[in-house]
Amino acid sequence: MNAEQTGLRVEEILTRLAASADPAGKAAAEDLVRALMDFYGAGLTRLAALLRDADTDRRAVLDDELVTGLLVLHDLHPDDVPTRIARGLAAHPEHRAELLDYDELARSVRLRITAASGGCGCANTSADGAREAIEGVLGGYAPEIEHVEIEEAPAAPAQPALLQIGVRGIDPARAAR
Repeated sequence: MNAEQTGLRVEEILTRLAASADPAGKAAAEDLVRALMDFYGAGLTRLAALLRDADTDRRAVLDDELVTGLLVLHDLHPDDVPTRIARGLAAHPEHRAELLDYDELARSVRLRITAASGGCGCANTSADGAREAIEGVLGGYAPEIEHVEIEEAPAAPAQPALLQIGVRGIDPARAAR
């Protein structure tokens, strides 16, 4: 399939839609085409910019969420799901989490919020806020994931009380002895 054939096919489909009696269906189809064109246009623009940069390496291209989304959409991404999850989490250090488990059959992932972050690092640090932020990240890097389980990091052990040691004055009664 080439660009000319694709253009003709799109025109044919749009002509059929225009002739349909369902204006809502026609509008929805046109919106879908626009949304996909915007997505592809943005992704290809980003990919071209990354490739123009002489210092860009494979990792920089694969770390880009938009480019990753395009590659995943067409099952062209060279990395497996756990690697893409790790890339996504690394690309968004404000969402400090570590991958504990990925279940391909259940399409689920189990993560642990790292103790160093004290939460996801975002404005809403509730468990729901952390889940929402991390699900957003994973949606771009691993859209296969349908279920996200998040564990809080174990609480840090309590620090012992600080013992203050200071110099005492000399007790005159003791000094006389």
